[in-house]
Amino acid sequence: MPAETEKTTRIVTRDELNRALWHAADILRGTVDAGDFKNHILALMFLKRLSDVFTERRREIIDEWMRAGKTRAEAEEIADDPDEYSGGSYYIPAGARWDDLLKVGENRAEAIDKALFAIEEQNSQYLEGVLAGIRFNDQRRFGDPVTMDGLMQRLLTHFGNIPLGNRNLAEPDVLGNAYEYLIERFAETSGKKGGEFYTPRAVVRLIVHLLRPAERMRIHDPTCGSGGMLIECGNYVTDRGGDPRNLTLTGQEKNYGTWSICKLNMLLHNFPDSDIRPGDTILSPKFERAGVLDVFDRVIANPPFSLKEWHGVEAKPDRNGKPKVDPKEVKERYENDPYHRFTRGVPPATKGDTAFLQHMVAVCKDNGMIGVVMPHGVLFRGGAEGKIRQALLEEDLFEAIIGLPEKLFFGTGIPASVLILNKRKPPERQGKVLFIDASTEGLFREGKNRNYLRLEDILRVAAVFHAWGVSDPNGVNHRSLGQRPRDPDSGSALKEHLTPTTVHARIDAIADEWLAAVDLHEQRQLRAATGQSGDVAERIRAESAKQRADIEEARAHVHHWLDNKDADGNPIEGMQRTPLEKFANIVDLAEIADENAYNLNISRYVDSSDPQPQLDVAAELRKLRELEAKRNAAEARMNQLLEELGYA
Repeated sequence: MPAETEKTTRIVTRDELNRALWHAADILRGTVDAGDFKNHILALMFLKRLSDVFTERRREIIDEWMRAGKTRAEAEEIADDPDEYSGGSYYIPAGARWDDLLKVGENRAEAIDKALFAIEEQNSQYLEGVLAGIRFNDQRRFGDPVTMDGLMQRLLTHFGNIPLGNRNLAEPDVLGNAYEYLIERFAETSGKKGGEFYTPRAVVRLIVHLLRPAERMRIHDPTCGSGGMLIECGNYVTDRGGDPRNLTLTGQEKNYGTWSICKLNMLLHNFPDSDIRPGDTILSPKFERAGVLDVFDRVIANPPFSLKEWHGVEAKPDRNGKPKVDPKEVKERYENDPYHRFTRGVPPATKGDTAFLQHMVAVCKDNGMIGVVMPHGVLFRGGAEGKIRQALLEEDLFEAIIGLPEKLFFGTGIPASVLILNKRKPPERQGKVLFIDASTEGLFREGKNRNYLRLEDILRVAAVFHAWGVSDPNGVNHRSLGQRPRDPDSGSALKEHLTPTTVHARIDAIADEWLAAVDLHEQRQLRAATGQSGDVAERIRAESAKQRADIEEARAHVHHWLDNKDADGNPIEGMQRTPLEKFANIVDLAEIADENAYNLNISRYVDSSDPQPQLDVAAELRKLRELEAKRNAAEARMNQLLEELGYA
């Protein structure tokens, strides 16, 4: 087959690819439950991608050696050497290539299974255990042999019409984005289970921009799902000029199918050296050596909310014959945890939130940071959780508590919070906690079934968080927002640099950083697209221009918000407190401990309401007397007119 030329190469745009991939799911929808076939659709997409890139690279090898004087037969023999394939291309054995699968006349599911096994075996360094566990030849899932064969034929034909080689993509990173798109759509259609493997990207982006991972860091997600948080960390570093090869991305995932999705996701986003291991993080942490847990610079996660069976203790019949977990058995087991993760207390048997939180603290370096999504109950529940929270506060680990809007996550409408813990807080932040309420109306985009964080909402939180402790350029040292000292004579000790001036400066600094990241990303995309049609470069520049416009719009909106103006820049009248006062507060640990019994409920510290204006009694009485005088004058005039008319 002749090599494709620029004129014959079909270019697939992001939207076109998204639609085509989701249509593949439509082929199975109605026959198979979405939760059962997502791994199969994603595996077929990956198989087609590997096959197309292999075919593309094979043609290049043949052309290169024929230009060097080899015959076609000699060049083809060289192209069959697996060592010729690297840098994102993988050797695909004969019989496992897409064209070979299209030629299969029957038992197509079995042929696909054999192809996946052969590819995994050939490329075990990256794919061991990932593909072979996905079975297409499954009558319980896909029906009797005739029905199953028909479905497989339709899928093979459909994917066969989607070119996924490097030269076919409108942007070099479009395939990774399409994979994320599919995962998100599957999460939407999977109901409650969707939240188990996907965290909305805006929430992930927010946490990453607060943690600021950097080159040479070790980053870990103990409940990594489909890998979105690790990928965002990698992209953050890469888009700021860092070398992803100098970044260690690790994760653990309990669900084997989701682990496979994560492995494929990391490969499609060009993080082949990431280390993702299957297993239960609490019961069997995989990142340990000789009984000592590995530690990381950044630990980031969205663990399952209030997981009931986090401990692995088997339920036994109670007096009434009903299965029940013995809390004493749970406590005894984890008081003797071999990794010493629960020295602050053993979480309740019915809620695993603080189990994951303590594990993250245990695997965080002494100078590291943690960013984690948690339900609000973690902030105020008593009992064992209250004692654990108190211990973490007394160790001064909490840096920020951020309240998120409700209905952000798949499968649950409850609001959640982002907790930022820092084992080496800057001196100006020690002994204090920043509270942010990002859940009030106007601080997010409301949808019909779900709510969404916009770019401006991420910028608003990040600017306030990073402005804390930054010196005011005007040289003014301001008291923290709404903070009241316990002792009037010690008020100066509680003054902080968190003012509209410093936040304005941080808004611009972060927005400029984002713009620079877009520039670097655009340059990298253009280099990757070298040799492709001019349309590809044009699309890359258009997408980058849109991103820049979005950043500038977000910048303007957050500046307006901080200045108490609407989106068009018009002043908002009648506000009794500043937007910053209603959004954030810095609170001394003594106030949290002594006045609030270590309760971290955000509403205790941030009042997002606007109080009614104070009534000026004297002024209101004057108005009343004036109205009474006018009433008396009108009554006198009316009586006069009635008298003149003879009605007196």
